Amino acid sequence: MSVAGDSDVVAGGADLAPGTVLAAYRRGLFPMPDRRASVLWWSPVERGVIEVAGYRPTRTVRRARAKFEIRVNTAFDAVIRACADPRRTGAWIDRDIIASYTELHRLGWVHSVEAWDGDQLAGGLYGVAIGGLFAGESMFHHRTDGSKAAVAGLIELLDDEYAEQRVFDIQWVTDHLATMGAIAIPRADYVRRVDAALALPLPRAFS
Repeated sequence: MSVAGDSDVVAGGADLAPGTVLAAYRRGLFPMPDRRASVLWWSPVERGVIEVAGYRPTRTVRRARAKFEIRVNTAFDAVIRACADPRRTGAWIDRDIIASYTELHRLGWVHSVEAWDGDQLAGGLYGVAIGGLFAGESMFHHRTDGSKAAVAGLIELLDDEYAEQRVFDIQWVTDHLATMGAIAIPRADYVRRVDAALALPLPRAFS
């Protein structure tokens, strides 16, 4: 499979049906709406990833992780709605995205990873899991370090006998994720790695 062009946006239109969305991820694409309420399909020229194999968290990340319990798929609705909070800077998750990914969650393709402090949801993220690909979509925190703990917890879940081949996609490298070891790789390398990762089994936490 290949994606060409020098823009992060490679297509527009289509729908957010489960088959459409999953086919896109298999080809290195993901959807985000634009301000005209249409769907744009993105494949960043420089794709953000966090390497699972050999991951060495910083002291700050270790301390963040130690504060919280990590759970999977126990509060998906709360996670995606917190990620979609319109008060957040750069908020982009609209009703159509919520509906699409909630249906994909129901079908077993989308998962939430949550950081809990007792009975309080402190932070979390959600993403698409297909074989050895985990495509992170968005994250949030209600408490300091909640999102860091969720990312660190997810890396632990992905770190198994297939860790060398797994792809943890974060779309773009932000300052926040750079502190957790995120790097950017060329689109062609990303697409090639995804193609290989799709043949792997799901991590146990998501299967």
